[in-house]
Amino acid sequence: MLVAFEASGFLRFALLLILWPVIWLLDISGMGVYGLKLMVFVATAGVSESEIESVARAVLPKFYMDDIDMDAWKMFSSYDKRVVVTKMPRIMAERFAKEYLRADEVIGSELVISRFGFATGFVKGNIIDSSISIRVAKLFVDEKPGLGLGRVASSFLSLCKEQLQPPFMTEQNQQDHQLVRPLPGIVLAAVRILVGIMLPMWAKPYLSKMLGGKVIVKGKPPPPASGGNSGVLFVCTHRTLMDPVVLSTVLRRKIPAVTYSLSRLSEILSPIPTVRLTRIRDVDAEQIKRELAKGDLVVCPEGTTCREPFLLRFSALFAELTDQIVPVAMNYRVGFFHATTARGCKALDPVFFFMNPRPVYEVTFLSQLPAEATCSSGKSPHDVANYVQRILAATLGFECTNFTRRDKYRVLAGNDGTVSYTSFADQLKKVVSTFKPFFH
Repeated sequence: MLVAFEASGFLRFALLLILWPVIWLLDISGMGVYGLKLMVFVATAGVSESEIESVARAVLPKFYMDDIDMDAWKMFSSYDKRVVVTKMPRIMAERFAKEYLRADEVIGSELVISRFGFATGFVKGNIIDSSISIRVAKLFVDEKPGLGLGRVASSFLSLCKEQLQPPFMTEQNQQDHQLVRPLPGIVLAAVRILVGIMLPMWAKPYLSKMLGGKVIVKGKPPPPASGGNSGVLFVCTHRTLMDPVVLSTVLRRKIPAVTYSLSRLSEILSPIPTVRLTRIRDVDAEQIKRELAKGDLVVCPEGTTCREPFLLRFSALFAELTDQIVPVAMNYRVGFFHATTARGCKALDPVFFFMNPRPVYEVTFLSQLPAEATCSSGKSPHDVANYVQRILAATLGFECTNFTRRDKYRVLAGNDGTVSYTSFADQLKKVVSTFKPFFH
């Protein structure tokens, strides 16, 4: 599902989701191999090999890490020679297995790549257990593997001197695990989004609790701007697209948020006003000044979201425009779906956030910067921006970096992070064009 969504987009993701009942039926009827082949075909057919490698490098490790059993990892890492065996395409698992699990070899199914560099969706040879066992045996010619960790049905375990099967859980953890019953996520997300759009700000905190959400507020927010005073600039860390919305919910008033590459769909669904910037410094500065003259404003100077415990470099523009700066440390916790993507459709980020049964947001208001910490005391905008980044990172326990928005997107998505506004028809043509090499 991740490869389908991140490498190709929502249409392929939706197709795989529609086929899920068929895959499930194949699995319970003893034909799980064909279900796996169907999943591989739908997720990869027509996708370039480089795109799959990019997803395997930038997206999948986070999700693999979330599923790591630490007891199994301790046993696995204690051996000098380590081999990871999977029925999944090797290209999807090899990067994580070698870089994070320090595996020496990875045995998996091999995707068939066309001469144009696109995956055909088919795999080479068989991906049944007996075929995998033969490949494992070839790696251990002189001596049997000392320990095999895997499911009972994994035939390669018979090659090992000792075999262990999951789960590696205490009795209490097993009971807790059985209590988890995920709700129909897409329905829950739809209800939450509709409630967020329709209800006034003062009512949202009460309804969010009823729908399973939780917002933890720390610190004391400043009062609203009054009279002819210019507004306060809330400088937030950028964890998800929901940051400004959650801030407005906590303050119980709609505070406009400056945005960069926000999709049109996100602007339409946003329950708060959005102010689109151009990335032209002088134009953006005047726009922010006009908004601050009207009242309070929210800005996320990282310029893009970051789901890891790091803060990207802060743009110094905000420090030049006002001395009334209130840093706000934003963070979130989810159980199933991450709320950010670099390669997929950013407009769906809030949907995935709200699909989590019990999402938690943490909002920590820091004290307004004293005059001596602002540009009015002679400090440079970069010094002020770096100072704000440091105190926010310290509050969250994060690490400051010098990486910019462009750096993030070049590594994860191979672009500079800007959003292009294409019609649905254009997006459909793009998807169809990826399959053209297979029809000649």
